[in-house]
Amino acid sequence: MTTEATPSLVEKTDGPAEAGPSVRGPRARTTTAYLRYVAGKLGGAAVSLLAVLVTSFFLFRLIPGDPVKFMTGGRQVSAEQLASYRREFGLDLPLWQQFTDYCGKALTGDLGTSYQFRAPVIDKITEALPNTLLLTGTAFVLYTALGIVIGTRSAWRSGGPGDRLNTGLALTLYSIPSFWLGLLLIIVFSVGMGPIPGLFPTGGMESGDEEGFAYVLDVAHHLMLPVITLVAVEYGQTLLVTRSALLDEMGSDYLTTARAKGLRDDLVRRRHAVPNAMLPTVTLIFINLGRTVAGVILVETVFSWPGLGGLFYQALSVPDLPLVQGLFFVFAAAVIVMNTLADLIYPLLDPRVGR
Repeated sequence: MTTEATPSLVEKTDGPAEAGPSVRGPRARTTTAYLRYVAGKLGGAAVSLLAVLVTSFFLFRLIPGDPVKFMTGGRQVSAEQLASYRREFGLDLPLWQQFTDYCGKALTGDLGTSYQFRAPVIDKITEALPNTLLLTGTAFVLYTALGIVIGTRSAWRSGGPGDRLNTGLALTLYSIPSFWLGLLLIIVFSVGMGPIPGLFPTGGMESGDEEGFAYVLDVAHHLMLPVITLVAVEYGQTLLVTRSALLDEMGSDYLTTARAKGLRDDLVRRRHAVPNAMLPTVTLIFINLGRTVAGVILVETVFSWPGLGGLFYQALSVPDLPLVQGLFFVFAAAVIVMNTLADLIYPLLDPRVGR
């Protein structure tokens, strides 16, 4: 090998080594952009939680009513006794000091002590949370699956009789107030109307005298009407969002190419159109998932369901300020956390998001 050939060999050897960083560069930039995107979303969520914490303290102090008088049960008590109650719950402190105490304790997980139950707020929330998740979680799975399946089929056969029927029914049910539909179902299927006997309980979660598998059936029996109410009212939203997103996707060129290759319409819809149209539906799913923790206050109240929604209504009527504040914070935090998770999952579904 001559010495003249050596420089060319060195140049060829050095070439790929210099090309390495340029290959890894875009990936590094993408990772940096995603981390910046995640940091922004987490920061926004933290600010939102702080805003909710502040709002929950001041908002419910506008509610008329004296919680101290509620604690006395309407009895005639002396001024010293009223002052003792106020000192016990910190109501004699200046408002700014009550606020700082509330925020400091909330950041450590202490949401205060309930006036009416004389128990920690977090304990009452923990006690009622499983009942809410049973009701709203069951309804969430049903109306999400129903909305996606029917919305997909309606979009694929848009303009047909089935699409018009499904869309019209979804719009009608979605516009009905949930408490009104719940009361109607109680009148028809619990109390009984005409030839229809009372088939279901009017409220509550259990009869109180069942054990084992009979208890499971009893709870399912009480669960039926509230779940039907929630599914009937909520599935329409998922249906309409899924249908709209899929209709926007159906005019895309890649679907025409897939059909031209001989793929059946069912495969084109299932493998190509639906996954790419799911981004708006994913947003809605996570929002609804956050609401499963918040519960549905009106439905739980109508059916006397012992969940977070019913507890919130009960606390609001006193007003039990620590319990109302704690529940409001938990409700809002659940929605904020689920929205943040949806934002973090977006780049996995669509790489264009977060760049």
